[in-house]
Amino acid sequence: MLLFWPCTWGLTIAYDFSGEKITYIYYLTLFLAGAILMRSAGCIVNDIVDRKFDRKVSRTKNRPIASRQISVIQGLFYSALLCLIALIVLVQFNFLTIILALGSMPLAFTYPLMKRYTYWPQLFLGITFNYGLLLGWTSITNEITLLPFILYVGAIFWTLGFDTIYGFQDIKDDEIIGLKSTSIKFKSNPYKFLIICYSIFLVSLLIIGFSLKLNQIYFMILVIVALQMYYFQIYKLDIKKMNSCLNIFKSNNLLGLLIFASLFIGKI
Repeated sequence: MLLFWPCTWGLTIAYDFSGEKITYIYYLTLFLAGAILMRSAGCIVNDIVDRKFDRKVSRTKNRPIASRQISVIQGLFYSALLCLIALIVLVQFNFLTIILALGSMPLAFTYPLMKRYTYWPQLFLGITFNYGLLLGWTSITNEITLLPFILYVGAIFWTLGFDTIYGFQDIKDDEIIGLKSTSIKFKSNPYKFLIICYSIFLVSLLIIGFSLKLNQIYFMILVIVALQMYYFQIYKLDIKKMNSCLNIFKSNNLLGLLIFASLFIGKI
């Protein structure tokens, strides 16, 4: 769902709701299918690449490939099958969207390697996870403009924040085996880093609202979004408790839904 929500944002800010709505619903369905297929394929590739590290981390040692319940060959076959089905979904869009989507493939499959070389793997994840926002926009407009990029950059910082929270679950094991993350880089002062990330995201949402002249309900829901980010995600976060990190990370699914609802209601 964290892959799907940005697609809905891009689609919604681009769509003209004064006309018929069938195309909008059709594209929502395609993006949901694509998100499920590509995230599943990406998870398999991630588990193949990380299988030796996963065996050394308490939270991930029982993953199917790490625990050898499923072979690497089986994983690669299944991942390829998912990508093939995703390609069938992709060709339903216009040519620009197809080309842009294919251009994102290297990002999707090299992300798992980043934690070996940089403390910013979450940044690469943000660039990859929110790419669907641009695809949602181009699927309707068949062009690229500045407006979706503003929200895309903001969404990257959203992912940078919530995946940093996610990473605190494994910080002790990651440090022992030599993996890197923003969770480790900012472990001495994570709250300031998270405030910066979420503030940039919130500013991008405000710019979108003013640029598109969205109605007052949009800005009212943004107040709830801000409360969820600053109070329930940052203030309530205890980085030493795995359950706290996991539950707060999962709450971003609700946040994605709230933003989708705010954009939709703000435009109609």
